[in-house]
Amino acid sequence: MKKIHILGIIIIAVAIGAIFTTLNNTSTYASFSEAAKEPDSEFHVVGKLNKDSASVYEPKVDANLFSFYMVDNKGTQCKVVLHKNKPQDFERSEQIVLIGKMTGNEFQASDILMKCPSKYNDGKPTASN
Repeated sequence: MKKIHILGIIIIAVAIGAIFTTLNNTSTYASFSEAAKEPDSEFHVVGKLNKDSASVYEPKVDANLFSFYMVDNKGTQCKVVLHKNKPQDFERSEQIVLIGKMTGNEFQASDILMKCPSKYNDGKPTASN
């Protein structure tokens, strides 16, 4: 075999390995109850902030610890512990996507994505703009 053929086979093998690694690390969307069934797997959980329950953020104690309660799309409420600082305009978010794992009765979030209210309604600016 020529050296170019051997090099081509090695490149193809590395590409296949990279594809399998990426597929194994992808997380899926789930509810809190589904995430609790597989505590070793990472999930995306979609829901809304429970504004009736207290959220705790004490930056003087630990700036990278924020906890709150969220209700997923199936109606299950769970305490969420985010290992980052509290996002700006968090209380105004319409929908929250958490990325993380269940640990016991708490969802340990490594990241958070928020859908904030739109600046425009039906293409017209709101009264606050």
